[in-house]
Amino acid sequence: MSNPPRLLAEDRADFARLLDEALRDTGVRQALAEPGEHLTAEQLHTKALADADTVAAPAAPEYAHYLALRTALAEHPGTAPPAGAGLFPVLTVLTPVLAGAAGIVLLLIGWLLRAAAPDLALGRSTVTAGVLALAVAAAALLVGGAGLVLTALRDASTAPDHADPQQHADLAEARAAWRTALRERALLPWLHANLAAAPVAPLPHARTAPPDLHSPGYSRAAYSSPGFTSPGVEGLTDDQGRPREHSTEFTGPGYSSPDFTSPGPEGLTDEKGRPRPEGPGFTGPNEV
Repeated sequence: MSNPPRLLAEDRADFARLLDEALRDTGVRQALAEPGEHLTAEQLHTKALADADTVAAPAAPEYAHYLALRTALAEHPGTAPPAGAGLFPVLTVLTPVLAGAAGIVLLLIGWLLRAAAPDLALGRSTVTAGVLALAVAAAALLVGGAGLVLTALRDASTAPDHADPQQHADLAEARAAWRTALRERALLPWLHANLAAAPVAPLPHARTAPPDLHSPGYSRAAYSSPGFTSPGVEGLTDDQGRPREHSTEFTGPGYSSPDFTSPGPEGLTDEKGRPRPEGPGFTGPNEV
């Protein structure tokens, strides 16, 4: 069929049961037990349920016939229309009500007349009519009750379903044909075809964890000290540690003593050690 019907919700339960039976088939179980990469039973079950309409497409003619019969039976069940109410049931219902009401009214009127005029014959006649009306109501009530009991017994003895038995037989046959076609022409070939499909491997995720420092193939990073050396002995090397070209001719630093002299004898020099221009500023011991 160019446009196969979609599986209805009430038929998906049959599809799931037939799928479980097909997965338990001997050929499918042997194919699942073979070594190699293939889908598992759970993966096949999930995939088939997700693509139920596509999987059931080969059994579409049988399913369309089954749906047509089921729809026709639901719309036209073949039951006979209920017959209209006859005169006897109506009388059995109305007679007790009307006769009982009339009897009560007549009795009340008759008692009132007899109380007002005991010798009046109308009062006695009215009471008699009321009693007769009540008797008719009681008899009608008994007849109506008996009719209801007989009707209930007759309905219980007859079949509750008045549909055409042939319609039900055709519907059951169409359902069995669809289930057979669904299993043999749809589910089993689909399972065997999809068993050969290798499962799709998931893409590897980017590694975010730090490397394992204790793994056998891991080595530490090669670090070395900076490329410089000590300046060496003072004077023999330059500021970058390289030897001077004329290291043997090195002399000590040119330092000299401070530029000052002793203050000399007392009085001949000033406080800075320079000779006094005026000569010694003292006198002999004999100077007064």
